[in-house]
Amino acid sequence: MATELGKPLGSMERAAESWEIVDHGADQSIVADGPLAGQSLHQLVSLRSNDIFGSHNSPKQFPLLFKFLDCQKTLSVQVHPNDEQGAKLDPPDLGKTEAWVILAAAPGSKVYAGLKQGVDRQTLESALARGKCDECLHEFEPRVGDCILIEAGTCHALGAGLLVAEIQQSSDTTYRLFDWNRVDRDGKPRELHIQQALDTIDFARGPVNPVAPAVTKSSGVERLISCDKFILDRRHVNGKQAMPGDDRFHILAVIKGNMSVQSPECTDSLGRGDTILIPASASGVSIAGQGGATVLDMYLP
Repeated sequence: MATELGKPLGSMERAAESWEIVDHGADQSIVADGPLAGQSLHQLVSLRSNDIFGSHNSPKQFPLLFKFLDCQKTLSVQVHPNDEQGAKLDPPDLGKTEAWVILAAAPGSKVYAGLKQGVDRQTLESALARGKCDECLHEFEPRVGDCILIEAGTCHALGAGLLVAEIQQSSDTTYRLFDWNRVDRDGKPRELHIQQALDTIDFARGPVNPVAPAVTKSSGVERLISCDKFILDRRHVNGKQAMPGDDRFHILAVIKGNMSVQSPECTDSLGRGDTILIPASASGVSIAGQGGATVLDMYLP
C-alpha cells in the first residue's frame, strides 16, 4: 500500500485494504477539497442525487465500492450472496459481484476462482471435512494486467503476493468457507460460515479464468467487464482525452503513471493509487496522461 500506491499508513505497520470510493454504513469516502470538502459520499447521494447519478435511478446508497487489496498472505476462501439472497438478510444488503485487476504479482502467486469442473456440493462437503477444500478449487498464476470477474455465488480467494484493484457492489456480506486450517496465537481457528456458504455457492458455474479484453470504438480504451452490476474499462491515456459526457458518474483510478483531470471548474493531478469520482452532472471533463497513464474507468451500465 505504501511503497506501490503511496498510501499514508500512519502508525500502522501494514494495511490489507484501502477503500477508495465507499458509501456503506459508517464506512464513507469524504470529499477532499472544493466547496463540498468534508461531506461524505452518503451525504452527496442523499442531497445531490441527481448530480451524482444523472439518468440512472437514484439509490439510497452509492451502489459501487472501489478498493485496493495488498495480499501479504493468502486470503480465506469466500463466497458472496446475490441480490436476492442479500435482500433476505437482517439487515438487508446488496449482493456482491466483484472484479479484480492484478496490479502486481510475486512469482508463484495464485488466484483461486470457482470450483473445478464436476465438483458438486457433496464433493465439496467431503473435502471440507478433511480440511482439503483446495482440492476442489480452480487455481492459476495470474499476470499483471489480468482481470477476473467474480460473480456472486463463486468461491474465490486471492493468494499471497498479489496487489489488486477491486470494483464491487457496495456490500460487505462475506461467507468464509475455508481458512487453510490456520489458527491464531491462542490456537483457535477463525470463524467459518460453512452452511451459509454452501447454500450460496452456484455449483453450476465451474472454473473462472481471466477475461479477454475487448476493443472499443474509443481509442486507447479496452472493455474488461460489462455485466449488469458495473462496467469496467481500462484507458491508456497518452495526451488529452475527453470523458464521454454520458450523464452517468465515472470512478477513475490511476494504476500506472500520472494523470490530470480538467473541467471548467478545476484541474486535479493524480498519481498511481489515486482515485476520483466524476459526478454525472460534470460537463466538459477531460483527462490527460503525463508521459502515458493507465486508468481504470468504472460506471453503471
